[in-house]
Amino acid sequence: MILGAHRSTAGGVWKAAESGRDIGCDAIQVFTRAPQQWSAKPLDSDDGQRFRQACRDCGISAVLAHDIYLTNLATSRADIREKSIASFKDEIARCEVLGIPWLVTHCGAHDESGEQAGTARVGDALKECLDSAATDSVTVLLEGTAGQGSALGWRFEQLAQVLTETARPERTGICLDTCHMFAAGYDIRTTAAYEEVMRAFDDTVGIERLRAVHANDAKKPLGSRVDRHERLGEGQIGREGFSLLINDPRMADIPIVVETPDLDRHKEDLEFLRGLKTG
Repeated sequence: MILGAHRSTAGGVWKAAESGRDIGCDAIQVFTRAPQQWSAKPLDSDDGQRFRQACRDCGISAVLAHDIYLTNLATSRADIREKSIASFKDEIARCEVLGIPWLVTHCGAHDESGEQAGTARVGDALKECLDSAATDSVTVLLEGTAGQGSALGWRFEQLAQVLTETARPERTGICLDTCHMFAAGYDIRTTAAYEEVMRAFDDTVGIERLRAVHANDAKKPLGSRVDRHERLGEGQIGREGFSLLINDPRMADIPIVVETPDLDRHKEDLEFLRGLKTG
């Protein structure tokens, strides 16, 4: 079981490793830059060396980066697409400097131009970004979404199609978010429902493509298509859903990362998950 949480990089990206250690993380997820800005302060080799050393010293076994929120590789707007591709190329480069192997991103929104056109644009953009990278050390993880507006990735079929369009199986994978899945209509609250969802994912995408999980409870009801995270066990998914996740042998080597509201209470959320483990 590899459990972790999203950590702040205030004061230096290496601080995320230290705060992760302090709350008992095996894994951490970070923003390598401000998530609401296109511009970013450059990283240098010293930043990378210090971050890598901090992760080793703090016993962090898995590290993920999350792309900025402005990126939209599915957009039909030429200006936003150009900025998104440039920014994503830079994000991959930043992960290379920091030694982060997994970069989580959303598929984006197709702006009412249609799902097929949107998925094709995402695939083309990801191919361009991955092919232009200096190394092949970074794997892009497409995060499933709640499906608000014209956002792509809320159905397993859409995630599978983007992977097909990207055509880089060795450089791409999936990050599932429990809140997003639930909001998108995938019920994981009972054994039967959970197994049905995982079977559907395996049949549609392939369980071997799953590389990470975001553990978040949901404020809004099943199928609401509204992305609102809640503390673990206090939302619509509840204790049983997370118990099924934590005790699923398919998740044994998958980093499960908490993104619940209030970073100061992530330690409690990690303790909640560890308390559900029965084996």
